[in-house]
Amino acid sequence: MTMYKISDITKKTGLSADTLRYYEKFGLLPNISRNASGIRQYDDKDISRIKFIQRAQRMSFSLEEIKHLLQMRDNPQKAKAEIRQLTNEKLEAVNDQIEELTTLRNELQLLLNLCFGSKDGCPILDDMNEQKNTGK
Repeated sequence: MTMYKISDITKKTGLSADTLRYYEKFGLLPNISRNASGIRQYDDKDISRIKFIQRAQRMSFSLEEIKHLLQMRDNPQKAKAEIRQLTNEKLEAVNDQIEELTTLRNELQLLLNLCFGSKDGCPILDDMNEQKNTGK
């Protein structure tokens, strides 16, 4: 079995050594073996786990959610309904974010169009001042 030092893992994953140590402390990377000098030694299973964590983070799962997903990963058939529920909740949150971002994009586009069409003042600043004064 091939063993890797933390510097090898940082090159393979793009994560910092501090992040890897944090993942271990947080419980995302349990049982990292160490050599006689106490230096961490990672194996292919650890790399697979790290890549799983990175993919889950790109899907906007929190570290606490990822910890839970990793526990379910070991027995996916028993956890299937729970994983489906967690993923559905994440999808709903993403859809809400998309809706908010779409509204924001439309507002910014409108302000930009108003700014191009305005001969006096700046509608962008006027709109922001108006929102600030009304407490929004």
